Amino acid sequence: MEKEAGNIQENKMGIMPVNRLLLTMSVPMMVSMLVQALYNIVDSIFVSRIAEEALTAVSLVFPMQTIMIAVGAGTGIGVNALLSKRLGEKRFEDANKTANISIVIAFCEYLVFMLIGVFASEFFFSVQTDEAQIIEYGKSYMSICLIMSFGLFGQFCFEKLLQSTGRTFHTMITQACGAIINIIMDPILIFGMFGFPKMGIAGAAAATVAGQIFAMLLALLFNLKINREIKLGFRYMKPEAAIVREIFAVGIPSILMQSISSVMVFLFNKILLGFSSTAAAVLGVYFKLQSFVFMPVFGLNNGVIPIVAYNYGAGHKDRILKTMRLGMMYAVGIMAIGTLLAELIPGPMLRLFDASDTMLEIGIPALRIICTCFVFAGFSIVAAGTFQALGKSIYSLVVSLIRQMGVLIPVAYALSLTGKLELVWLAFPIAEIAAIFVTLFMLRHMTRFLNQMFGTD
Repeated sequence: MEKEAGNIQENKMGIMPVNRLLLTMSVPMMVSMLVQALYNIVDSIFVSRIAEEALTAVSLVFPMQTIMIAVGAGTGIGVNALLSKRLGEKRFEDANKTANISIVIAFCEYLVFMLIGVFASEFFFSVQTDEAQIIEYGKSYMSICLIMSFGLFGQFCFEKLLQSTGRTFHTMITQACGAIINIIMDPILIFGMFGFPKMGIAGAAAATVAGQIFAMLLALLFNLKINREIKLGFRYMKPEAAIVREIFAVGIPSILMQSISSVMVFLFNKILLGFSSTAAAVLGVYFKLQSFVFMPVFGLNNGVIPIVAYNYGAGHKDRILKTMRLGMMYAVGIMAIGTLLAELIPGPMLRLFDASDTMLEIGIPALRIICTCFVFAGFSIVAAGTFQALGKSIYSLVVSLIRQMGVLIPVAYALSLTGKLELVWLAFPIAEIAAIFVTLFMLRHMTRFLNQMFGTD
């Protein structure tokens, strides 16, 4: 009873000044996301030293990794939104059930991808290319990442529990530690240093899963020792249909929204492979580089979601709107910096990946064209996070469909028919411009929804 009484005290998400709260919650996640982006880049830099075919293989496996991340992160967003809302409503027993059922869901998701890793790795590459070396590299890398993906799903699960209760500093520690282990182990396992065997591209995959497993264990420890607002235990783990439905009411649209990007990359790679394998490698390098800009925005968005969800449960409309406005402002600023870097130094960025003259010839104009509309993407990402936190995930799904499939792929295919590769990259800014108009339309409807729920000021 004493702990239950302590739980009734207002969480900081309901009382702290919004700007300070957003920065307090978002900056640690932005830092950890930057570290994540750094290790993604470092991973590809080391792989590029093996061979360009190895870099191409990692680029081609990116859609499957994106689907896996989409499932783990999308489910986590559903858990994050529901758990934060339950805490805002002071429904602590339901919050405990939500937290523990999310662990069961994460384990089930891991089993699915483990089976894919065992039985479908070679098939996944054979439908994309007939180059034997790329297939061999890709099969080795993908099978390890999927079979050992329990670390990834566990990390997502336990970190979202910390985020839901405002402990974003601890998620920064877990993600940073996992990334640092990956960066350290990459050259050791790839090139066989300090007595370790030379594993090549398999070493890059092994380093990745090692970092994920360590981060999972650390996040679990933080939840058990520090996260006082939820209890973890087997007695709360019996799945309840109502809670599972509520998690996936937000989670499934989020999973679909993030999975769209994997389908998009898969289809875009098919278009680019019609020109050359180097063009596909350029797309893979672009996604590694853009993660250094997008990841902080996603970290910012991970701070926006629990704040909006908590205050939605608590009925604080003014705090919801202020969080949304500040989040968009910061996201646009981050994206503007990313655009500036891509326009000024695309060559040096590509040379980090041991780019050949052909890759530079293709990649420099590609980066400059794609990055012109980054600011629109930043605005849309935060808007999507707000929609999810308010239970309007279908809005986010519609915007993502337009950005990444409905406009991007058809336009890219149409432009590829010209036979001019440089025109294909224009599909990215065209899609972002289309998405911003739809996002503004959705925001107008969301504002009306909040006014109906809480009244106008």
